[in-house]
Amino acid sequence: QVQLVESGGGLVQAGGSLRLSCAASGGTVSTYAMGWFRQAPGKEREFVAAIGWSVSTTYYADSVKGRFTISRDNAKNAAYLQMISLKPEDSAVYYCAAAATVLVSGTASLYDYWGQGTQVTVSS
Repeated sequence: QVQLVESGGGLVQAGGSLRLSCAASGGTVSTYAMGWFRQAPGKEREFVAAIGWSVSTTYYADSVKGRFTISRDNAKNAAYLQMISLKPEDSAVYYCAAAATVLVSGTASLYDYWGQGTQVTVSS
């Protein structure tokens, strides 16, 4: 059973940056698609970014294109989300997810494993 643990969240001022990490254990995710989703209070969970196992395939929500970069290190069984030029509307709980059966996807229901989330708060 794959377990995912996110870290790196926190409080940052608008325009600042954060790097989220997602560490996998209990199995390798090197052949899985990895994704990041976020959920703000009172809103539904939304797709942020995804990366295929081959790292050359990435997919971003329009709202974060050019500001967020997803990456992975299969040797470390980990994925990352580098966030720059953060805005208050980026504030949310960010979740890491792993999907065994898709190349890359923005559809939450296709992901098999989820972390508990890490809070990102961007102050104006």
